[in-house]
Amino acid sequence: MSDSPRTLAFDVPFVAPFVHRLRFTTDLLGRDQQVLADILEPSGSQPARVQFWIDEHLSAAHPELKTRLHTFARSHAERIMLPGNIQTVPGGEAVKNDIEILERMLKCIHAADLDRRSYIVVIGGGAVLDAVGLAAAVSHRGIRLVRIPTTTLAQADSGVGVKNSVNLFGKKNWCGTFAVPWAVINDESLLRSLPDRDFVCGFSEAVKVSLLKSPAIFDQLCRDAARIRRRDMNAAWPMIQQSARLHLDHITCGGDPFELREARPLDFGHWSAHKLEAMSDFRLRHGEAVAIGVAVDTVYASFVHGLPHADALRVLECLQHLGVPLDHPALHQTEQLFAGLEEFRQHLGGRLTLTMLTAIGQPLDVHEVDRPRMLDAIEYVSLYASKAAKGQSGRVAKG
Repeated sequence: MSDSPRTLAFDVPFVAPFVHRLRFTTDLLGRDQQVLADILEPSGSQPARVQFWIDEHLSAAHPELKTRLHTFARSHAERIMLPGNIQTVPGGEAVKNDIEILERMLKCIHAADLDRRSYIVVIGGGAVLDAVGLAAAVSHRGIRLVRIPTTTLAQADSGVGVKNSVNLFGKKNWCGTFAVPWAVINDESLLRSLPDRDFVCGFSEAVKVSLLKSPAIFDQLCRDAARIRRRDMNAAWPMIQQSARLHLDHITCGGDPFELREARPLDFGHWSAHKLEAMSDFRLRHGEAVAIGVAVDTVYASFVHGLPHADALRVLECLQHLGVPLDHPALHQTEQLFAGLEEFRQHLGGRLTLTMLTAIGQPLDVHEVDRPRMLDAIEYVSLYASKAAKGQSGRVAKG
């Protein structure tokens, strides 16, 4: 009689049912407040416990916000209750650069006795959404998270995503997790207090995603760039909606929401952007660094991967008309900058994989970088930016 097998192996693929809820409103805590109330489902016969977290930059710009949130909670007391105070956290990358802030968040969540059927509602920019989202994701292995992004960058891009993180060891987003938010609500009224610098730089992500996925939306963005820079919401708000929807479609229909494959196409231009942020001590906004990174990689693609040079120029002109920077001193510290390639590879694992373009709407995955040609692309973008700053035509000879 043969021996029984000593080892067993079962490989069983499965799909978990997620729902990604995305809403657009124009006055969330006013006439549209029912949208938020409907998202916050009661827990059985009891009101849901809801903890609000606010970006301190937003709180300073909207001192009435906490009062409006308390009024909202009282108006919907049959559905929700607030366990304790409304919390505030530092805005911008500061909230992601101090691990002790994450520990404080966890203590507040624990003190409020939140559970998996409770809600954490975070209102703020992308960095605050990232950090509070991480705290929600690791508490009880996942508390329902409602994101209310308050910057153009977060509304058009990161707020719709499934990533949560903080920075650690001097590296962007080193500590984090994937977790699908319970809901995302983009509200137009919350953009009104946004400084001009932050308003325009959010549209660099719209440039990025339209280059990857929609020539028609990129064309529209080129036509409307100057109006967006002037904060004409008739141009800006539809573009935020379209950019958010392109990101949502990629996450829900692209087949790789948790980045298990080699490529992460939505990070086009980001290998240098993430490094530039760290090299500038985060004085560069994420959207500004992305604008530079997209500019450089687009020009590089025209040098190496067959992207028509006229299309690369259109990208530079679009970014210029939006009013985002295309150069920074850190961009020229090239030895340190190129270390970003290895950090980008490590973040995903496996071999280096970057997304490039062969045409607008036609991405290409590549596994190596021609460094001399990338240096040429950096110099080309820098010269373009210098000429544009002097009021000259930014067009320069092809490298």
